[in-house]
Amino acid sequence: MDVAVTLLKGLKALADENRLKILKMLINGNLCVGALANHLGISKPAISQHIQILRKAGLVKGEKHGYWTHYMVDPHALDAIAAEINAISTRGKKHETVCWRINDTPVSTHQPKEGVMCQNCQQPIKLKGKPENCSPEQIRECHDDAKEHPCMKESPDPKNK
Repeated sequence: MDVAVTLLKGLKALADENRLKILKMLINGNLCVGALANHLGISKPAISQHIQILRKAGLVKGEKHGYWTHYMVDPHALDAIAAEINAISTRGKKHETVCWRINDTPVSTHQPKEGVMCQNCQQPIKLKGKPENCSPEQIRECHDDAKEHPCMKESPDPKNK
């Protein structure tokens, strides 16, 4: 199975508070549905549904002991998820932040251009959208007496100097 699909299934399975609690309990030892239900204070059918999701994601395995099935964490599955998250976080790709200009073309912040956007307009709370969508009141709030939005003016192109 594709690593991305496995990671996605695992993270979706862990995205529920009760399933995360179940996983933490199973890391400490094998337990049956009844024991999990007693410890967590939720019904056995609810525990069974959570276990089924964890099993389908490959995070938990069941082993029959007489009448009951005891569940345990698959440490290899957890290690694979942790390794993939670690690999994502340590990849050397540059992340690009986007600053929208008049023509809606993203401008990389790794190569800053002077005069593209003021400090106030870089704050999403004050901007409330793209500079061209600012109301006159928002322009006055950010830029005092400016009649036009200063961030809308094209910045001088250093290549044409």
